[in-house]
Amino acid sequence: MNNFTANFEQLIARHTLVGSPLISIVIPVYNEESGLEQLFKRMFPALDAMASQLDVKYEVVFINDGSKDHSAAMLAKQFDARPDVTRVVMFNGNFGQHMAIMAGFSYSNGDYVVTLDADLQNPPEEIINIVKLLLDGYDYVGTIRIDRRDSHFRRYASLMMNQLRNKITKITITDQGCMMRGYDRRIVNLMKKSKEVNTFIPALGYTYASKPIEINVSHEERFAGESKYSFYQLIRLNFDLVTGFSVLPLQAFSLIGILLALASGVLFIYLLIRRFVIGAEVEGVFTLFALNFFLMGVMLFGLGLLGEYVGRIYQQVRKRPRYVVLGVLQQDAEE
Repeated sequence: MNNFTANFEQLIARHTLVGSPLISIVIPVYNEESGLEQLFKRMFPALDAMASQLDVKYEVVFINDGSKDHSAAMLAKQFDARPDVTRVVMFNGNFGQHMAIMAGFSYSNGDYVVTLDADLQNPPEEIINIVKLLLDGYDYVGTIRIDRRDSHFRRYASLMMNQLRNKITKITITDQGCMMRGYDRRIVNLMKKSKEVNTFIPALGYTYASKPIEINVSHEERFAGESKYSFYQLIRLNFDLVTGFSVLPLQAFSLIGILLALASGVLFIYLLIRRFVIGAEVEGVFTLFALNFFLMGVMLFGLGLLGEYVGRIYQQVRKRPRYVVLGVLQQDAEE
């Protein structure tokens, strides 16, 4: 055993948890009043059983992401029912799922953190399987939804986007759309230090992981309500992922520009030779129009892509708060 390995193991030993580890469950909530009661009924018994079986403690951090229904009142009622294990962070507006999770990281105290959606598509009974792996030493536990209950279009679109994003970003996550994941506190602290205005939590956590693992989790139909992500929002989310973790699209357009420039030069020489050999002709004018429109489309798409990067730089340099907390419901420490 070399000195580095010995010193590293000694460092780990000094930081070995004393007593029962604390598990933080972070749940963003946005207009989920129709399913919250069922979430409470299923999740808290599952967490109580997990705490007894694994000898751990837990806390649940809800983030109300500017809900316009009665979600905030229901969360406050649940806090009154279980103040010892419940914390509620109230946003003053809607800042998005990923910013809500970042706020949950800041207000969580756990040695390990598990993120979960409030729509019950990922059963809370699966949390124990993630926690077991975290306790075994894995610092990032990804999940893969099996037997997905989404529409055929959404499943196949998600599959194609996963494959495309893997090739562009080199982040090899099988199911990037599943938010039910587990993180070691070290990973969470590193994500909190990352100040991107637009980010993608699962990919960001994966980039910091030294011992990641993926497991299969069951998937259920949404208990009530509908998805908060429209088709446009899904596209925006994919742009956040691609532009936030890779400059390959810009490099690809540089290569496309070089190839098109070479092709245009060859076409110009070809047409010039035909002009001197055959004489003036107009038969190819529509082909030239088609090529011109194609090149214009490529340039406009390239400008749009460049605008995505510039827009994110603009948002970043303004240094506005990523979210604004209206208030926090939590039990005082001395209680």
